[in-house]
Amino acid sequence: MSTSKHARPLSPHLQVYRWQITMVMSILHRATGVALAVGAFLVAAWLVAVAGGAESYAGFTALLNTLVGKVALAGFSACLIYHLLNGLRHLWWDMGHGYEIPKVYATGWTVWVLTIALTAGLWFVAFTGGAA
Repeated sequence: MSTSKHARPLSPHLQVYRWQITMVMSILHRATGVALAVGAFLVAAWLVAVAGGAESYAGFTALLNTLVGKVALAGFSACLIYHLLNGLRHLWWDMGHGYEIPKVYATGWTVWVLTIALTAGLWFVAFTGGAA
């Protein structure tokens, strides 16, 4: 194996680039996809608990009512909402719309704001039954 006097150049990586909303949203879209795949096991466990009878279901809901369970459910719902909205954004692009840089940024920020608002609204309804 021969070695060169000069080290090979490194490919550009995350430490080289300045972070932009487009970059963050792309990474988060992938990460939320993974989180949703993991969360699907939580949904499957819930279905198994439902099928297991009242005692099994009570044990599962007791687990979900802990702080860790509530954080997991809140995170799962935020991932679901973000992934859905960003997926719709990608479908819009697939139809040939919104490639202009100002529109890319505007739709990106719209996805962020709607994710926060819809997740908060969902949990408001879940905790209060919708009563203000």
